[in-house]
Amino acid sequence: MLFLFRKAVVYTIDYRNRTCQKNPLHTAFHPSHIPHNASLLSQVILGGSSAPGEGLLVNTWTGDVPETGGKYLATVTEFGCIPVSTLYYTEKSGWVVTNYFNAVKGIEDPEQFFPPPFCTDADTEEEELDFFSAFF
Repeated sequence: MLFLFRKAVVYTIDYRNRTCQKNPLHTAFHPSHIPHNASLLSQVILGGSSAPGEGLLVNTWTGDVPETGGKYLATVTEFGCIPVSTLYYTEKSGWVVTNYFNAVKGIEDPEQFFPPPFCTDADTEEEELDFFSAFF
């Protein structure tokens, strides 16, 4: 899926069949970050701590999202603030858990932010999607 927040559209792309579905996107962009008013819940070592370099030092933060009435729990690395996991709750969606693996700083291929040529003629579907409903 390709979310283009500035254009308020989301593409569901099937590269194998070279098909594309285009839907209106009904949500604002929310950057992934730890808000200034977050509360530190804990600092722990993921993995082992018997020898130097065995584990990963992480911080878990919690807080409320007033815009949605939601709550979150976010775990990030102590050094670099790289996301490890996020739990997000609203009454509408319930708990949504996101785990991050093989994170790489930076953007390796900026072309991934553009729809492929076979999406050019995709008709816009009527059903509006928001970030979470797009996955469910």
